[in-house]
Amino acid sequence: MKKLRFGILSTAKIGRIYTIPAIQQSEFCEVSAIASRNIESAERVLHELSIPKAYGSYEELLADPEIDAVYIPLPNHLHVQWSVKCLEAGKHVLCEKPIGMNADDARKLHSVSKTYPHLKVMEAFMYRHHPRWQRVVELVRSGKIGEIKAVHSFLSYFNSDPENYRNSAEMGGGGLMDVGCYSISVARLIFGREPDRVYGYSEYDPEFGIDRLASGLLSFGSGTSVFTCSTQCHKDQYVKIYGTKGMLELEWPFNPDFSKITVLSGVIDDITFTEEFAPCNHFTIQADNFARSIFEGSPLPVSLEDSIGNMDVIDRVKSF
Repeated sequence: MKKLRFGILSTAKIGRIYTIPAIQQSEFCEVSAIASRNIESAERVLHELSIPKAYGSYEELLADPEIDAVYIPLPNHLHVQWSVKCLEAGKHVLCEKPIGMNADDARKLHSVSKTYPHLKVMEAFMYRHHPRWQRVVELVRSGKIGEIKAVHSFLSYFNSDPENYRNSAEMGGGGLMDVGCYSISVARLIFGREPDRVYGYSEYDPEFGIDRLASGLLSFGSGTSVFTCSTQCHKDQYVKIYGTKGMLELEWPFNPDFSKITVLSGVIDDITFTEEFAPCNHFTIQADNFARSIFEGSPLPVSLEDSIGNMDVIDRVKSF
């Protein structure tokens, strides 16, 4: 069976812990190489995760003709720069969220991507590939919970490590960029359009200069979405979706335990229901969906136009 051969750009934790093992378990993909600016780091991960090749520079990996696609888990300020380099090297791109530092950054990538119509670029919003979220979209689009009136979400964790790029403003850190992007993505997905008005509030860390707490209110005309995200708060996450005929609720909507059943609960026409979904890894499903889009020439599950829309809302929340 033909497989999409991935190269991994950096030894970042999200790649080592989540994405690389997930790709290795996928049906249509394999991990062929990993690169680091430190060959020792690359070789260490090579041995840990049984990756065939290691490179001591990103450029070396991009020059490898046996690499079809590149996964980019670099700090946010490097996303567009290296996505463009990947395209120039003839590689498909799966880039971690957020796609860039701002909407203009994302538009630059979109513009360059048009020069390479045979290559695909997708932002790695892994949650969208989970069967539970596919069911949420199905219920919403079918009108089962009526007209959508409100989407509430919360996502937080605690990280005060000064060496972590998420605490660097220059590298695109902060709660809004790292996890608030999920809440914005969900609101846009559920309402199926862009907000007409956006409001925001942020509390900044005096040492790091990043938003350690951010809240937003998005108006979609017929309904609203409110969210809070934080990088210095008790770890938790949820999403609640309210319509005129019912509501849906998801616990741990973005990072469920892959080894456990996930649950979608809610109320439709005054009848409470619960649906269970078998354990699965949405990072693995994401990789296979990306590969299938390439092999079949079909549209990506997350388009660059969608990514630009998300960055535009992030920018608007930041402006307050």
